[in-house]
Amino acid sequence: MRKFSLPCVALAFGSVAVIGLIIVYRRNRKCQKKSPPTNWKAVGEVTDLFCFPIKSCGVVRVKEINCSQLGFQENLLRDRIFMVTDHEGNFVTARQQPKLVRIFPQIEGNVMKLTAAGMLDIEIRLEEILKKSRRIGRVWGQEVEVIDCGDDVSRWLSRFIFKKDEGLHLFYYPSYSPSRVVRDCNKYAEYEDEHVGALHDATSYMMINESSITELNSRLDNLIVTPMNFRPNFVIKGPPAFAEDDFQWVKIGDETTFRAVKPCTRCIFTTIDPETGVKDPNGEPLKTLRTYRMFPGVGNSPVMGMHLGVVAYGNVKIGDTVYIGKA
Repeated sequence: MRKFSLPCVALAFGSVAVIGLIIVYRRNRKCQKKSPPTNWKAVGEVTDLFCFPIKSCGVVRVKEINCSQLGFQENLLRDRIFMVTDHEGNFVTARQQPKLVRIFPQIEGNVMKLTAAGMLDIEIRLEEILKKSRRIGRVWGQEVEVIDCGDDVSRWLSRFIFKKDEGLHLFYYPSYSPSRVVRDCNKYAEYEDEHVGALHDATSYMMINESSITELNSRLDNLIVTPMNFRPNFVIKGPPAFAEDDFQWVKIGDETTFRAVKPCTRCIFTTIDPETGVKDPNGEPLKTLRTYRMFPGVGNSPVMGMHLGVVAYGNVKIGDTVYIGKA
């Protein structure tokens, strides 16, 4: 039998103790992350609420809406619940087809109407879509169950974008909970599968601070950007520019509570004018953001805004107080 000296035994017990402390610490940190704080500080208010029923297409502004696990939801008006795809079911966004931002959805009851310049309006009856069988679509390569909205809207989209009768489809996400896992590029400690949303890029909620937009505009020449360049759900005012970088927990109104999950990294989508669907020839504001909003450990893209994951559901409305807290 092998003999151990007292120093070795002590070292072994010490190592076990240290490992035990590390495990306890990590467990405590995990509990802290999942448990909202009890003390909150008012920092501002909600000034705008944006819902984007079709991924990459136009906005529906609302004054009040419910925050569900999947994202903004008011009856059949839900955020990023439709997406445009190619024939293989791969999502197509305004990164490739900037004109998509000029397609505007309206949802009343069970009907979604689409409008676009130079096109006759088209209506999609959601109760008819739900009778169809499900198929597979892909968001950033991740498979997701969807329903094809039919040939009529496929031709409508293709004519508007390509000036021909084929090439694009419209898919509907029929579930009421997230079905994908966190992508490897988004694996932050606070980010869980339940935050992924419907057909969202990252999470089901994103917040932009008006002061941060103002600060960015002070650095731009011959260009003024608005929150719409960044396609958030919540626009807030009150905090200083980029204070949202340090948010850990956010509460809006009396009950709706969010975990600050990850900074929002930005791409060429920000360079598309939401009013015209035309990319900025100088690559702004992305070019300027890259000069001062690059964060270590976040990737190769600049940061603007904060992704949120909901932990306590409820309604939010314009004018609601925004609170922050730390676990």
